[in-house]
Amino acid sequence: SRSSFGAPPPPQASAMGDRTSFVGNLAASAFSASFAEACTIPIDTAKVRLQLQGAAAKGGPKPKYSGMVGTMATVAKEEGVGALWKGITPGIHRQILFGGLRIGLYEPIKNLYVGKDHVGDVPLHLKIAAGMTTGGLGIAVASPTDLVKVRMQAEGKLPAGVPKKYPSAFAAYGIIAKQEGVAALWTGLTPNVARNSVINAAELASYDQVKSSLLAAGMEDGIPTHLLSGLGAGFVATCVGSPVDVVKSRVMGDSKGLYGGFLDCVVKTARNEGVGAFYKGFVPNFGRLGSWNVVMFLTLEQVKKAMRERDL
Repeated sequence: SRSSFGAPPPPQASAMGDRTSFVGNLAASAFSASFAEACTIPIDTAKVRLQLQGAAAKGGPKPKYSGMVGTMATVAKEEGVGALWKGITPGIHRQILFGGLRIGLYEPIKNLYVGKDHVGDVPLHLKIAAGMTTGGLGIAVASPTDLVKVRMQAEGKLPAGVPKKYPSAFAAYGIIAKQEGVAALWTGLTPNVARNSVINAAELASYDQVKSSLLAAGMEDGIPTHLLSGLGAGFVATCVGSPVDVVKSRVMGDSKGLYGGFLDCVVKTARNEGVGAFYKGFVPNFGRLGSWNVVMFLTLEQVKKAMRERDL
């Protein structure tokens, strides 16, 4: 069979990292995820601002942020263009840990689930199970970086003379631990594990399936195929993960104690704003995940190709 993640492998070779070492897989995954993060974090900042914005009351003022482009424009105008990259440092920390682990561990976990004597393509449900497992494990380690990233992105324009609550990512870890306790760095762990295990499974399994279908239809294993597969993975991940992503952003961005946890946030959001609130920020979320997946998978394919050519 042909590999969905790189050049055609020998028969029964694995779908990801077929001729790349385990450490090489981790390094390639971490680099590709970090590069994609740097390219797309302005869209993520817009998504977080939209998700944290509550519903407008009838007869009340219009919401501050409206739409992906409008939100980015408002942030840039009020806080400067650099504010769109708020949270980039913890974002890179997150991708080095989470991006490396979720993709680097995918093959070993999938092989464990399928068994050493398996012959032929791995069933889709086992690909999904492997993706959910590595996504959950990876974010359990990297969750503090996600919390700091959301807190920094959520901080809007401050009045003159008011210092930033979190002057830097490294300072933020210490401030949160000191003021709220070390365990607070894992605030929102439940929705974060739920979101990232689901989205990881959706991304990896759908990329694998879409790419395999395109190759079977006669497309070459090149950039057009990678682009279409990445967009497909981003769309599936957005549809599946948007509700839990909204809850995750709200729980992690909650420094005022509005929510008592994952389920409390779900109930209050549904009651106060309606079910549609769980898809608030869908367009920027898809813009973020779609573009992120395209950049990440394109980079990953090229990095692994270069590593194979050099027998790394």
